[in-house]
Amino acid sequence: MVQELVPLARELSLPYYESALPAHDRYHANRVRTLSLRLADECEEPVDRAVLAAAAWLHDIGRPRERTGEIDDHDEWAATEAATLLGSESVSAERTEAITHCIRTHSIRASSPTPETIEAKLLFDADKLEATGARGLVRLACIVGERSGRAGEKYAVIENASVSGLERPDCPDVTLLREWARERLDRLYTSAGRSLGRSRWQFMTEFFTQFEREMGIEGEA
Repeated sequence: MVQELVPLARELSLPYYESALPAHDRYHANRVRTLSLRLADECEEPVDRAVLAAAAWLHDIGRPRERTGEIDDHDEWAATEAATLLGSESVSAERTEAITHCIRTHSIRASSPTPETIEAKLLFDADKLEATGARGLVRLACIVGERSGRAGEKYAVIENASVSGLERPDCPDVTLLREWARERLDRLYTSAGRSLGRSRWQFMTEFFTQFEREMGIEGEA
């Protein structure tokens, strides 16, 4: 008897997240699952919630390998790996294809295919919303920390620029966080995602205003 799809996907995904850093770990996968199902509740068209939840668990299983340079594209690798895993558990080809399409299209990178199904669009939106709001700011800071110092990558200086060996900027450079969040919100596909995105962007705007005040740019009230 084939194991229920969502618990199966969770079980299959967890070993891949053992070496993941905080921004793309199993907790992130679970939050994306929860948020994508929340968005699905507000969706007018039918959603295969099992496909959506399974894809959420599996969408970032390639991140640890991409981070260490073993693979170049965690989306494509994860989709291929997920197809193998699900096939070995006798998951139907139709459902496997639906899940791998979600995985293959969840990234914001230019080379990523466009989400075509409602499940893929919901997964994309939930993953991007994970980089917005209060929790998103913390997660974006984690991502910047992971990438800082890597050749060709942008980085943000919060207080001490000496570790980079570069000239200290006039003020802390957190504009990258704002740019990343705005870029993701501008790409959302669903009305439910855009609605939540507007609320989270309002908070982020207030945060950055307060940040600038604390750094003495405008002077704290």
